[in-house]
Amino acid sequence: MIVKQAQLTPRRIALSLQYDGSAYCGWQRQNKGLTVQGALEEAIESLDPYRPITAVAAGRTDSGVHAAGQVVHFDCSGPIPPERWAAALNGRLPKTIRVLEGVDRPSDWHACHSAIYRRYRYTIYNGKIPNLFLSPWSWHRYKFRLDNELMRVALEGLLGEHDFSAFQRSGSNRTNALTTIQEVKLERRGDVLALEVQATGFLYGMVRLLVGQLVALGEHRFDLETFERRWKNRSREEVRESAPAQGLCLLRAGYKEPIFRSPSCFDSFPRTSLVSCDPPKLPN
Repeated sequence: MIVKQAQLTPRRIALSLQYDGSAYCGWQRQNKGLTVQGALEEAIESLDPYRPITAVAAGRTDSGVHAAGQVVHFDCSGPIPPERWAAALNGRLPKTIRVLEGVDRPSDWHACHSAIYRRYRYTIYNGKIPNLFLSPWSWHRYKFRLDNELMRVALEGLLGEHDFSAFQRSGSNRTNALTTIQEVKLERRGDVLALEVQATGFLYGMVRLLVGQLVALGEHRFDLETFERRWKNRSREEVRESAPAQGLCLLRAGYKEPIFRSPSCFDSFPRTSLVSCDPPKLPN
């Protein structure tokens, strides 16, 4: 029996989900290619009579980019309680997408517009020998030992509200390139560097262009003064280095009040520590 939408009273559901972006052409639905939004909406529509379903994300990840705590909302009208949506959807979604939790939200709550920050992590593997277990989730830079202290100083100089036009790819429909970077972090654990940036919002391609510049700086291909001049003068034509997608992960989106109960919704992307592969010491 077909249920008319006029007879339905929609409810707003928020989901926390993680996905391996390797097989997807990004979050946003497209006419060609698999997308996370497309797969999620099809799974929701198979369970709920309120159609068409539109899933709205806190951040639109690009092709190949992963998410550990993406936040999504959609409106539904069926009998499924919010705490049952995760199990119901995980039985219909590809194994590369997992829903961590579902909760009820007010009708005026918005996964994107209600967010006060997004946080990304970029992982770099700086060992000389390739690591097959890290390659899907990191960028392998092996020719030079990265100067992570110099990279950290450059990263901390970005804090605050600025025009980041230098780190914006063409094709954006934003009216300006102003955004506020709230927190940054750069840690080295053996051969693995984890770089985190938290901001009110991100420009199109911003993190990958920023990481590309930081790696070039860490390899001493230019100095700190050049790095600062490029972004402060909005010299987009000089920012040519862009980090590949597989090292980038959307960790989470933040809101004024806690949304989810599960700690995994805050950060489910594992940290990795690898030391250099020194030869073993033989007994005397």
